[in-house]
Amino acid sequence: MLKIFKLRSYRDWFSSLPAFLLLLTVIIAGNGELIHARLLHVGELLWQDYFTLRADIPTPACNPEPNIAAELSKLEAESSGQNELEGLFDSEPFDRQATLISLQKSRLLCQEKHHLAQQNQARITPAVTLFRTLETSVAGISLFAFAQQRLLLILMIFICAFTCTYEHHHIAFKPIITRQDHIISTLAQLMGNVTLLFSAWFYRNSIYQSSTTVDHPEIYLLLIIGFAILSAISVLQLIKPRHFHKNSSSILHAMLAIPLYIYMEFFVSLYFFLIEAHWAGPVIFFSLLFDQAGLFLNIGLYIWVGMLLKRTQLGDLVFKVFIPWRMSPELLAVVAIIVMAVPTAYTGASGIIIIAMGAIVYEELRHAGARRQLALAVTAMTGSAGVVLRPCLLVVLIAALNKEVVTDQLFSWGLKVFMTTVCIFFIFALLTKREKLHIAPIKEAFKPFLRALIPLLPYALIVLSIYLAYYYLLNVKMDEFSAPVILPVMILALIIYEKLFVRMVLVASPEKDAHKFEYTIRKATSESTVHIGALLLLMGLSFALGGVIERSGLLSNIPDSFASVWVTLCFLIVVLVAIGMIMDPFGAVVLVSGSVAQIAYNNGINPVHFWMITLVAFELGYLTPPVALNHLLTRQMVGHEETSKAEQEGDTFWYRHEKILLPLVTMGSTLLLVAIVPVLFA
Repeated sequence: MLKIFKLRSYRDWFSSLPAFLLLLTVIIAGNGELIHARLLHVGELLWQDYFTLRADIPTPACNPEPNIAAELSKLEAESSGQNELEGLFDSEPFDRQATLISLQKSRLLCQEKHHLAQQNQARITPAVTLFRTLETSVAGISLFAFAQQRLLLILMIFICAFTCTYEHHHIAFKPIITRQDHIISTLAQLMGNVTLLFSAWFYRNSIYQSSTTVDHPEIYLLLIIGFAILSAISVLQLIKPRHFHKNSSSILHAMLAIPLYIYMEFFVSLYFFLIEAHWAGPVIFFSLLFDQAGLFLNIGLYIWVGMLLKRTQLGDLVFKVFIPWRMSPELLAVVAIIVMAVPTAYTGASGIIIIAMGAIVYEELRHAGARRQLALAVTAMTGSAGVVLRPCLLVVLIAALNKEVVTDQLFSWGLKVFMTTVCIFFIFALLTKREKLHIAPIKEAFKPFLRALIPLLPYALIVLSIYLAYYYLLNVKMDEFSAPVILPVMILALIIYEKLFVRMVLVASPEKDAHKFEYTIRKATSESTVHIGALLLLMGLSFALGGVIERSGLLSNIPDSFASVWVTLCFLIVVLVAIGMIMDPFGAVVLVSGSVAQIAYNNGINPVHFWMITLVAFELGYLTPPVALNHLLTRQMVGHEETSKAEQEGDTFWYRHEKILLPLVTMGSTLLLVAIVPVLFA
């Protein structure tokens, strides 16, 4: 045991292991819920009216053989006594015959209750007892985990945020590469976290001083502890800074290393403290995350799945399928956009899929000969086309918040929008190609293509087997609700397969024990913690920023009607892109549903049309400087060195800035077409 402890770092024990246990708990709870639903169905098939047998059946308290004559005399005497006391009031005489009939009916009803109880008690066989013990145990685990979702989420946020802060891995405009970057970024984080600490303290006090019942009191305490530890980490980093080899940069340039969530926090705090004098405001809106705890726990699962997938050979094998066709980089980029739309549709946000699989996409495009700028552009917009496809959770949230639309309508339009985006990307890739588009002849490529598919067959069989097991054993399809708990099972099964059956010499891998299952899980979890912490903190402050926009009345000052539908569309595009630039998609949908959507409806914009515009506008916002969140996430996954090398490439303005320009013109053109064409043909 001591040897094992020495082989693990403090980060493994105090960050990766707790994060792994939290993720595993979410997976077990989610699968437990699916299993429990199936067990109830099986119980009903095996034993009629199983729901009655789920608990011990008590013997009815009534007497099945009462002395009716004695009861009748007693009731008659009581009636006579009441009549003497109530002589001043008119009362009906005691009806002996009606009372007798009532007592007889009561006896029959009691006897039926006893008979039914005896029958059901006799039906509780050892098999029923064993089955219901299993079923109720699974139900208890699922219900307990569901009740603790808020606690699981806050633990996940702060455990991962501690690691992210300690490793200097927050989402920022530039990484920390100089001592001045470190000092300014850390001071800003210290100020921001201390501000959130005091806000959490005031929030807790205001809750306890109010007359309302305090639900989940542990959340308020953990918020205080979490922000206190984040502040302490920043103090420690200021006292003992790391050694930096780079020369110091200017103060303005160093300020770009301040995490994006800290900028949001400063803006939110200035509004609540100076304008509203509402000290608890920032943390109140940050805490809106916990109202959708299950959703944000699923985001953590998706990131973990991506890090696990990164450590398998699957991504490499999928892209090797296209090698025999000898596609030009632009054609392969189109293929990558199409392929990555599928996982995006399940995760529900392009930022999540970049964190989960961005590194795989970039590496495979580079291996296929794509220039750095093109590979970065494709990676940044990897999931931008897929957010409109079934079964995207973002679309489901839109339908849940807006009665004017249903998911079938949105997904039907979404498929058309997706095809439009792919076609436009292909056109711009064709216009900006550096060499003639080429693809190998079918006669030459088809047989190698088939041979390249063979290594993928075991993976496909494993995935299909697990899918069929869920479908036939648990009656569960893999949709936006079940995917978060099914996908980890599939990926873990693929990793087990590789470790047991795939004979691969890891010559190129400098990592010791890279072939071991435990090592793969530990390293993938370690990578996941920093990304989960960075993204969830950013999402929490995005909710707070949305609260500022809502409370400030900024959107309420917008006129209810415009001169024409074209003016309305221009206004909506500007506002929605701006919202997409500063907020995460889930928080942005909540904000738009309560404000901008009604303005669109009042001005004659079809609700389905409006939400298609909204989704594309959000994606354009995530790709638009100065924030360009998807580009920040891409740099975080690919690495600062690669992005720096890309900046040195290119002999014209377009090729020097292709990573920014190609996504902008693609999504911008898609947005214009999605906004204008339906109105022209309405």
